[in-house]
Amino acid sequence: MEDKKDFVKNADKLAGFTTFILILLGIIQIILGELFLKSVALTANGIDCIGDGFVSGVVWIGLMFFKKPANDKFHYGYYKMENLGSITAAIIMILLAGYIVYRSYFQFINPHEVNSPIIGAFVALIAALIAVILGFYKYKKGKKSNMGSVKLEAFNTIKDGVASGLTVVALVFDYFGYYIADAIVGIIIAGIIVTIGFAAIKESSYMLIDACNGECIDRRYVIKKLTEEVLGVDSVKTVRLRRSGPIHLGEIEVKVSDDMTIRDFNIIKKKIIGKIKSTFPDVEKLTISAISDDD
Repeated sequence: MEDKKDFVKNADKLAGFTTFILILLGIIQIILGELFLKSVALTANGIDCIGDGFVSGVVWIGLMFFKKPANDKFHYGYYKMENLGSITAAIIMILLAGYIVYRSYFQFINPHEVNSPIIGAFVALIAALIAVILGFYKYKKGKKSNMGSVKLEAFNTIKDGVASGLTVVALVFDYFGYYIADAIVGIIIAGIIVTIGFAAIKESSYMLIDACNGECIDRRYVIKKLTEEVLGVDSVKTVRLRRSGPIHLGEIEVKVSDDMTIRDFNIIKKKIIGKIKSTFPDVEKLTISAISDDD
């Protein structure tokens, strides 16, 4: 887990930097969109930027908790803080999406010309380039971490770049007289936010209640097969897995010979753990117990 700890140390700094940059870009776009250009799309993108900045801020705080060691109160550490961070961030995103839809609706039924759309398009283009480059950089660095909140933040930053790109398109269309494009892009941005938000809530909620689905089910099957391949294991009765932040914890019940000694069983346990961790390095702890025919 040393590599993960190093990653978390770098990830929290990057999340803090992203928080500052996105909120700054968002404020600039809101001021231009509301006070000068009168563009719903630019204002929506600014709100989206600030929302994404808060998302990065929530993830930043979650990563600070993540680094804290286990103690008498939290016996398994603070790994699930990142799941709480993901849910909180997603809720913020969905609330902001509702406001964007509200603004876009009135622009849709009563479209008006945007003042100096080319200036707005230029600002949105700068925001798009910064967000996309930053998002892909974070995704590349964090794709092996298996941390839901970090992946959410990376995708969220990329999504912000896509939304900024759509804003550029809307303002260019507005320049040529298609004023309704401003409202349509605002609604599209809101839809993207809601989709990502609900997906994040679903995934994090499953983790918090220790649900095993999707990839976890496949992993459970592979672990069962790997365990059965170890000499001395007659069969595998149960494999239980649960995810805690970036790691997996597991319990395995194996049927072995009734006359097997504790020493021999410990050797088997080491072989099982070695095979499973070589296949799934993020399985941090496995509890392996022996059962007999009577059990």
